[in-house]
Amino acid sequence: MRTQRLASSLRDLRRTASQLPDAVVLLDPDQRVRWFNHAAENLLGLRAPNDRGAPLEERLQASELADWLRQKEHEPLHDTVAPGRPDSQISVSLLPFGRRQQVLLARDTSHVTRLEQMRRDFVANVSHELRTPLTVIHGYLELLDPADAPALAPVLGEMRAQSRRMGQIVEDLLTLSRLETQHHVEDERVPMAPLLGTLRKEAEALSQGRHHVSVEADADLDLLGSPKDLHSALSNLVSNAVRYTPAGGSITIRWRRSSEGATYSVTDTGYGIPASHLTRLTERFYRVSSSRSRGTGGTGLGLSIVKHVLNLHQARLGIESEPGRGSTFSCYFAPERLLSATRSRDES
Repeated sequence: MRTQRLASSLRDLRRTASQLPDAVVLLDPDQRVRWFNHAAENLLGLRAPNDRGAPLEERLQASELADWLRQKEHEPLHDTVAPGRPDSQISVSLLPFGRRQQVLLARDTSHVTRLEQMRRDFVANVSHELRTPLTVIHGYLELLDPADAPALAPVLGEMRAQSRRMGQIVEDLLTLSRLETQHHVEDERVPMAPLLGTLRKEAEALSQGRHHVSVEADADLDLLGSPKDLHSALSNLVSNAVRYTPAGGSITIRWRRSSEGATYSVTDTGYGIPASHLTRLTERFYRVSSSRSRGTGGTGLGLSIVKHVLNLHQARLGIESEPGRGSTFSCYFAPERLLSATRSRDES
């Protein structure tokens, strides 16, 4: 009776798994296919009974999944082409199961990808349409002289400030839209010594003498990447430090060698950020303090731009902060992105 109950439960389990919308593939310790459901036939192109007992890597040889399966560490693979349905995209994960067995799960994410593309297109189109009227409005505001109507001077000043802020939001949204659709950068040498000098001047201009700004550089290295995008990202971290550090505080810009390659960091003595907010800081329009961000002229898009620029350069952003003790934002660059500052690119 017990054997019959187990057999019945197993049949029910397989019948249920067969109807799942996600692909399920049971693998033995050698990654040979033991069993798969109907969705795996549709998304992965597996066929019963021929593919049962076959190495999964061999059956997916012509796809990105084969390279992923060869890796020792199997982080989830997102937005890859479905081998069984080339017009669809899937996200794949590999989980341990039983005694040294594994389960491969694949989910069709095409609808999410389409929605994300619609969002990007909408944001880009609206931003383009807003750019011209905002430019006209700001232009007319600049023509108005507060001296002609002293009573309206505060109103005109606020209108100018808000039109500039709206214009900056539009420009940041356009930049984000471009970065999100970009998959690589045209590599050029980015000389770090003059860039660090420029970043310091920008910080001092924004600070207007309210902070002490210093640069510490012990890495005789340049970067390989997009000069415009890297300047935008690194400058963003500096301007954030100035905006969120009270008068009398200090901002330190560092460029150093590290165990990973080289690190660019900006340390401030500002307000600091509670730990609960750190993981969400790179989300667009996310604010720790809405009133403080708007008061300092922030758009809420800067760190999202930084994250995308670093991703394009195979770099990553690290954030350390403590309320009342300031923050350090660090950009970690791999050795592949580093060039000797004393040699030409060809020689390196």
